[in-house]
Amino acid sequence: MVRPPSSKMAHTNGSTTTATNFSSLNGHPGLSDEGLRARRGDSHLKAEFPHHIDEDALSSGRSTPLPQDAPPSMKSIHQAKKQKRRKLFPTVDYEERVSHFDPQSQHHDFRGFFALFWVGLFIMVLTTGARNVKETGRVFRTSIFSLFTDDIQVLAVSDLLMVASTSLTLPLHKVWRARSFGVGWGNGGFICQYLLQFVWLVMWIYWPFARGWVWTHQVFFTLHTLVLLMKMHSYAFYNGHLCETERKLHQLDKNTLSTESKSDTALREVLAYELTSPTGLTQYPRNLTWSNYLDYLLCPTLCYEIEYPRTPRVRWNIVAEKAAAVFGCVFLLTLTSEEFIAPVMRDATARLQEQHTVSDALLVLGESINSLLFPFMVSFLLVFLVIFEYVLGAFAEITRFADRRFYSDWWNSCNWLEFSREWNIPVHHWFKRHVYGASREHVSRTVATFITFLISSILHELVLFCLVKKVRGYGFFCQMLQLPIVMLQSLPWLSRHRTLLNCFFWISMILGLSMNCALYVLF
Repeated sequence: MVRPPSSKMAHTNGSTTTATNFSSLNGHPGLSDEGLRARRGDSHLKAEFPHHIDEDALSSGRSTPLPQDAPPSMKSIHQAKKQKRRKLFPTVDYEERVSHFDPQSQHHDFRGFFALFWVGLFIMVLTTGARNVKETGRVFRTSIFSLFTDDIQVLAVSDLLMVASTSLTLPLHKVWRARSFGVGWGNGGFICQYLLQFVWLVMWIYWPFARGWVWTHQVFFTLHTLVLLMKMHSYAFYNGHLCETERKLHQLDKNTLSTESKSDTALREVLAYELTSPTGLTQYPRNLTWSNYLDYLLCPTLCYEIEYPRTPRVRWNIVAEKAAAVFGCVFLLTLTSEEFIAPVMRDATARLQEQHTVSDALLVLGESINSLLFPFMVSFLLVFLVIFEYVLGAFAEITRFADRRFYSDWWNSCNWLEFSREWNIPVHHWFKRHVYGASREHVSRTVATFITFLISSILHELVLFCLVKKVRGYGFFCQMLQLPIVMLQSLPWLSRHRTLLNCFFWISMILGLSMNCALYVLF
């Protein structure tokens, strides 16, 4: 006969029965039997045992039935297998889960890596300053602040005049709408707009060369010139579309028939809807005001709309935070260029002049590319942050512009077409609307895509020309090369390997930036 355990548990091993204190089995040698019973009676540890257990249903395993004369300890263990309760000894809850970086993971919060990125840059600044003090006695090899202050007054005035010059678009559009001199938007107005934009672009691209500005001023002014060109084009051509829409709507009013056909009624509704803002608060031509145009210039978008969604208020603390981040990023970007990129290029240029064979020249090129890989990766990330997160974010906060989706997860891109859609969403929308969409009305999808890439490549080459003051076409060639690469990556047997394609994207990105810099400077 086996006694049921009370304060002691009977442990049977062969023919020997040993009474063992139950508290020692649970890893709590200091817990008495009374304390154990009290702990087992706690509400958060209590398990409801059935008053009656069907002995025939008990089993020691999947198929082996439990003997009728099994001791109560075995019956308790068997019953415990069917329960979920908190154990007396601290346990680890294991379940089927994937790692954070697994493709099936639902975890998408990687803010710690963002903080790590800034910590790494801070360490880079400290180590660079310490090395420079040891070697030259100064924190920085060059006077970085002179790059920002040199001719800064002329830069500010020039930029303000350039912004003001875009305002010619508004009175010019009113001329097309009034059809002065018999010329409207559709019968010559858009051609005049193209000519105006071309002359405007040539004039302001030439101005930095005439002033002989340092590279920081040149890059800023050139990029701002292209931004304003896109804004001016979008404002003119979208309002030109609305002008033609209004003209067609007024033509329907000249219908002398007593009853209007169903097709004319439907067309009237479509045209009227086209002239009205999404919220219905305003419509064309009431948007043709100076306040509306100035608001559009300040909004962080390249595509004009009559009205944009707005946030309730301006958070000036966010504006100050992003403004400080802009200056910090620009400082780090300049430091990276002056400390890790410019010295490599100067040394490579001097070495290249001493080489007399192609193999030696290629060796210098390869070593230069290798030395530029990490600096250009850092520079690329800083450029992304300063433009899309801080500059655009600050202007969005100031103008209460509600749509802050300036980029998507471009770091997961598997090809360059996907990257172009997600890395710079405002530019992508502009090209889709004013280049691809406009071309698609006349040519096939393939030709429209080619035209879009062609114009994008020309604009990128223009920026490189203003930076290095050379026309070489390396960047143009590399960007146009993306088209056949995208076609190859779209093949079914290759497109399903997304991780491999993402690795190829990052390798080509980092290698391409360094290679283009070395090619433009050295050759």
